[in-house]
Amino acid sequence: MAAFAHSAPCWVDVQLPDLEAGKRFYGELFGWTFRAGEAVERGGHGVDALSGGKLVAALAAKQDGRMPTAWGIYFAADDIVATVARIRQAGGQVITEPVRVGSAGVLAQAADPGGAVFGLWQAGDRSGFQKQNEPGSFCWTEVYTRQKDRVDAFYEQVFGFRGTDLGAAGMGESGTGESGRGESGTREPGTGGSGTGESETAGSGTGEPGTGESETPESETPEPGPIGSGIGGSGADVPGVDFRMWSPAGTEPGPDTAIGGRSVITDAFPAEMPSYFLNYFAVADCDATAGTGVHLGGRVSVPPFDIPYGRMAVLHDNQGAEFAVLQPPVSR
Repeated sequence: MAAFAHSAPCWVDVQLPDLEAGKRFYGELFGWTFRAGEAVERGGHGVDALSGGKLVAALAAKQDGRMPTAWGIYFAADDIVATVARIRQAGGQVITEPVRVGSAGVLAQAADPGGAVFGLWQAGDRSGFQKQNEPGSFCWTEVYTRQKDRVDAFYEQVFGFRGTDLGAAGMGESGTGESGRGESGTREPGTGGSGTGESETAGSGTGEPGTGESETPESETPEPGPIGSGIGGSGADVPGVDFRMWSPAGTEPGPDTAIGGRSVITDAFPAEMPSYFLNYFAVADCDATAGTGVHLGGRVSVPPFDIPYGRMAVLHDNQGAEFAVLQPPVSR
């Protein structure tokens, strides 16, 4: 088993009020099949989602109705105890202390200084995605925040991310982090980089990774960062765009090594909108996927549009969980 490099996005899962309805929605939308997830110490139940027989995500039944209906992102940690300590030192909040999930691995949950929630996963028998950056699987993540300076410093200190500022700041301005190591194997949206995980996934969706995301009000969804803003190509100098791409420590910062990013929630949106992560799934046909999502009872909050990295849209599933889809550009 090859674990993901430290700081790489390695897993996503979603908390849903109705697990069976979620299986029907995502099964038809992405062609996923499902198998029972492992029982975990905190109780609950859920299923692993597979695309082409490879693990890509998990769906979990919410055990507490007060919890948000949302997709959660997990970053790989080679030493989860040390990473949790850095989170506290950098001004973040630890929501769930490291807890062993049988032989699968160890998880923790935290929030950055702006309040966006994310998970950590230290692999045991389960590593992370078996498939990503291909249709029906995860391809990108980005955090939305109002406290960009604190949040940028936080992720650099905790994960060792190196930042490339795009848009209003122009390309080529990089931040440097001290911690973290190695390449994640993922790429900026729609570029088709391959992941490094070869074994079973980090989360079963049963109280494992992904149980505390902040939910974004459904009627107020900012347009997504690097791709929504058309950054990284001809849109790199769009006025007012403020986006930072993250590259792992030990890599040259830039689009070729980026594994995610940070965007800013502007004053155009209500003050009560929380910070949050938006996760992207690759699809073969963005327009068809958006149409299918609506047919299945979901809704489109950002209709399909072209970007330098392909064609994208932002959707909510039939229970309100938000996610984005990205159709990579056709090779010529």
